[in-house]
Amino acid sequence: MLLLKALFTQFKALFAWSDIKRPWHLAVLAALCVGIPPLIGAAVDQFAVATLSSLGAMVILYLPKTRIAHRMVTLAMCSFGFMVCFSVGALASFNPYLSALALGLLSFGAIVITRYYRLPPPGSFFFILVSCLAIYLPFDLSQFSHNVGMVALGGMLSCVMAFFYSLITGANGLAETKIETDTQVNAIILEGALVAFFIALSYAVAVLLALPNALWVPISCAAILQGATYRIIWHRNIHRIVGTALGMGVAWCLFSLQPNYWMLAFSMILFQFVVELLIVKNYGAAVIFITPLTVIMAEFTSANTTTDVLLLHRLIDISIGSAIGIIGGTIFHRTSFLHYIESKMNARSSLSGRRPS
Repeated sequence: MLLLKALFTQFKALFAWSDIKRPWHLAVLAALCVGIPPLIGAAVDQFAVATLSSLGAMVILYLPKTRIAHRMVTLAMCSFGFMVCFSVGALASFNPYLSALALGLLSFGAIVITRYYRLPPPGSFFFILVSCLAIYLPFDLSQFSHNVGMVALGGMLSCVMAFFYSLITGANGLAETKIETDTQVNAIILEGALVAFFIALSYAVAVLLALPNALWVPISCAAILQGATYRIIWHRNIHRIVGTALGMGVAWCLFSLQPNYWMLAFSMILFQFVVELLIVKNYGAAVIFITPLTVIMAEFTSANTTTDVLLLHRLIDISIGSAIGIIGGTIFHRTSFLHYIESKMNARSSLSGRRPS
């Protein structure tokens, strides 16, 4: 009886609806930043290139609740981080095993930096996403600077939009923010190394299995490992698999209409708006709309993958990535492996110069 009650409690938690509210105008801002590039792309018949700018424009998701000066510095640095991740990923994409190594190093750097500076959610996730999409693109050195420039333009658009949004909403009226860093550097480095290892491993497994859409495996693995507790990791695993299955249905319905570029661009705006409203309420509900949004971006940033292939193989890829993420989460949350290593690290090995607590 107690077991059934515990299972019911866990099942009920999957459908829990958070009381957290996100201002509707912030969702509009995110939707416009992500949607303006594909609208321009549809107008000039360069939709595939424009989706790269949408990728860079996702930096708007890192807009902090602080004064304008701090907001602009944060977005500018995050935009630079996006460019670094995309550049390194694109340069390493000619070899799958080198790509796995580059992805691991980029993930490690993103996790350590975002954790050390206490960057709020989505934390390191979109830096890893950008890296994965860069690795996924066909290697073409002649298009390298062009593609990096498009990502940079998306970041610039978000910075400009965020500046005027902050002026309109009176961001300078907010309380002054004290910048703090996380002094548990040893723990951050160990966490970054473990998570980066499993992200790189997941991509290597996808390559070895010759999966046609290998990028979804490390993306799913990274999304699962974002969970702060073991319970959240399990919930994210179920949410991601079920939400993706439902989202694939949404994507199939959209592409069955044989949409033109304009329809896809407005769909991206709608999906991004809904995602921003739902992500703070229920992760699984948000994934339903994240799926078609990422399918549109992957479909038009890849020259050799059809929509049918993306939809047919996506669920398998995400299941594999989620399974690897669960293994990594189990080691992180359910064993004393990292705590044991951290306890052996002395003050000299800590970048903060302090002994781990």
